[in-house]
Amino acid sequence: MYHFSRSIYRELAPDILEEDRHCEGPNNHERVLRSCEACVERLATDWHYFARPTKTLFNDIRIYFPMSAQLRVYKIVDRYMTFARDYFASNPVAERMECRATTRRGTPCQRTPLPHNGYCPSHQHLAETEGIPIAA
Repeated sequence: MYHFSRSIYRELAPDILEEDRHCEGPNNHERVLRSCEACVERLATDWHYFARPTKTLFNDIRIYFPMSAQLRVYKIVDRYMTFARDYFASNPVAERMECRATTRRGTPCQRTPLPHNGYCPSHQHLAETEGIPIAA
């Protein structure tokens, strides 16, 4: 999973704006890397509910780049997020090891999901109701 986020960062690193080091905390390079990792991790674990990963990541990191590099940054992010989305779609069990359902207590189900729908054997009944419209 991290090879996607690290690849994005490596390609974007030369264009990241440097900042004055008068304050404590993470620098711009670390912020960009953490944003890339968080976005790819969310895509890997919650891909059913992550509608626009490219837009999300680009909006998170665009402030760390000059205006002249914005188009290049968007194209790089879009290319790698498309690769990641295709990879996670073709390898459903490779990175997603949690069921999409929640338990009665409201915590995420920890069981391994089946590859065809993302639910564990105990929660297969939830997959059957996904396509049914809710009556008002």
